[in-house]
Amino acid sequence: MQRILLVEDDEAIRRMVVFNLERAGFETLEAGDCQQARVAIADHRPDLILLDWMLPDMSGPEFARALRRDDDTRELPVIMLTARSMEDDKVRGFDSGADDYITKPFAARELVARIQAVLRRASPAGDEDEVSANGLVLNVASHRVFADDQPVDLGPTEYRMLKFFMTHQDRVYSRAQLLDHVWGGGVYVEERTVDVHILRLRKALKRYGKDRFIQTVRGAGYRFSVKTSQ
Repeated sequence: MQRILLVEDDEAIRRMVVFNLERAGFETLEAGDCQQARVAIADHRPDLILLDWMLPDMSGPEFARALRRDDDTRELPVIMLTARSMEDDKVRGFDSGADDYITKPFAARELVARIQAVLRRASPAGDEDEVSANGLVLNVASHRVFADDQPVDLGPTEYRMLKFFMTHQDRVYSRAQLLDHVWGGGVYVEERTVDVHILRLRKALKRYGKDRFIQTVRGAGYRFSVKTSQ
């Protein structure tokens, strides 16, 4: 049984979410703040964290960034729960390391579906241990990327995007297709968010001369290719 940690300071919302998660077959843990969440993670490591944005001791994005900095928790899937629905807030949520972003109020069926989608992406079947392309190496087991044997620092979304590109080379993907493959179907994110993360990925690869592999195809989208851009 998969275990979900809900970090939410509103007791009424916690009861409602826990009821629906347990009815869907999940084991649940509860925390009212980030300190309680840390204890829960240490004692009963969850498979996924539902993280409220507004918490009494630390904001959700701050806590998500702290989780990503810690080797023990950097791979834990995180879904942000918040009443903030502006695009800039969504981008900030994803930039903090969240795997998905759900705005309140939300339907129980949608919440369960989004949890299941993130869990599937976190444990994909048939992964190769390592993917390489012209000096760029992505190690699936360790979630690390190297360029000419030098470690490349990537956020979780940029890592997933690079992994998708490297396993689907030389094919052009539209922004909508990238949203579906990298963020997952049913995740409501503006297409412009793809451009933001493409820029971040290129910036991370530029110092190693690998940014040229991420190619813009005018009017169509993006592709990954070690060949010369046409």
